[in-house]
Amino acid sequence: MRLVYRIVLHLAWVLSLLLAVWALLFYFALTARIDREVDDALEVRAEVIIRQVLSGHAPASEGGGTSGYKLFEVPAGYAASRPQTVFSDEQVYIPERDNEEPARVLRMMFRDRAGQWRELTVTSPAVEKTELVGAVLWWIVGLYVLLLGLILIVTAVVLHRTMKPLYALLRWLDAYTVGAANPPLEADTKVVEFRRLNDAARRYAARAESLFDRQKQFIGNASHEMQTPLAVCGNRLEMLVDGGSLTEEQLGEIAKVQRTLGYLVRLNRSLLLLSKIENGQFPESEPVDVNALVRSTAEDLGEIYAYRGIRFTLLEEGQLTVRMNPSLAASVVGNLLKNAFVHGDADGEIVVRVDAGSLSVANSGAGGALDGEHVFDRFYQGTKREGSTGLGLAIVDAVCRLYGMRIGYGYAEGRHCFTLRVAD
Repeated sequence: MRLVYRIVLHLAWVLSLLLAVWALLFYFALTARIDREVDDALEVRAEVIIRQVLSGHAPASEGGGTSGYKLFEVPAGYAASRPQTVFSDEQVYIPERDNEEPARVLRMMFRDRAGQWRELTVTSPAVEKTELVGAVLWWIVGLYVLLLGLILIVTAVVLHRTMKPLYALLRWLDAYTVGAANPPLEADTKVVEFRRLNDAARRYAARAESLFDRQKQFIGNASHEMQTPLAVCGNRLEMLVDGGSLTEEQLGEIAKVQRTLGYLVRLNRSLLLLSKIENGQFPESEPVDVNALVRSTAEDLGEIYAYRGIRFTLLEEGQLTVRMNPSLAASVVGNLLKNAFVHGDADGEIVVRVDAGSLSVANSGAGGALDGEHVFDRFYQGTKREGSTGLGLAIVDAVCRLYGMRIGYGYAEGRHCFTLRVAD
């Protein structure tokens, strides 16, 4: 969930609670105010009636239902046990309507001119609070929906405008690639926190670029410096073998060392090639006939791995020509085909399909699918095979990124398939 929507959602919950509390307080305040107004009117009317009683001009009762008054003579003990003035909400029966209506009732104790205690009961129509609750509820709901909608819309717009620098920074980070030609971060803002965040992102990007450059330089230098010692070691081992003074056991051990040394030589060449690719040291480009390159590479590899009994099928459904460095093109095709020959099942099949926009290499593999997220990582190997350095697919991925091509992996019907698509 986006930050703006999360903030708006939290605001909706908080505002709902606040408006509900406000509606409750508003209802109690409204009913209390109405009761006070009615009580004041009842007191004024009661005073008028009491003055009339004391002057001898007031009847014992007047009116009926929810509007009127009644006078009762009460014993002194009863009068002493009751409050002098009591207000209450009651339901009064209306004979004419055969129904009960709400009324506000005032009961007041006083003495007449003869000293006799009397109870005056004055009634006045009251507001039907159930209906009032319904009316208030509907008005509150309407007001709540209107206010909440306006508040959330305004909040979302303000937050979206305020967080534009953050969105710009996120887009820049998503598109940022270490070692590539990245555009500068342009996010002018007056918000201190966003400025600090942009500065921190620039510092960490610069640090990542520095570490990446040093890593590439170290790999390139180390691979380059290792070439001569490895060649010297290989030559000296060959001289020992040619000397003819070694036993069979010693020759066997030297053969093992030569195989290990050969692996180191291939690994060194692959690392050096990766370093050169990432450093952009292959500027030369020319049209490359991929169809012809696949045919010649498959012929060479087929002779090398003939002992594995793998059947090779080439399906040319179109002419694929790409403009790139010929050495890198040969490296891509060679690594894809060698990967199929080395890791494919013995006595299996390799099917290469070429059309005007893509190259796919599929080989039988009963071992199951590889990890699609890491298959192009350096030194990732589903199963370790003799002669494999674990860098072939990493080189393919690096070349594809260099020229804007896409390389993908899939597994279906017992076949591993690598598909290279040329950029439109």
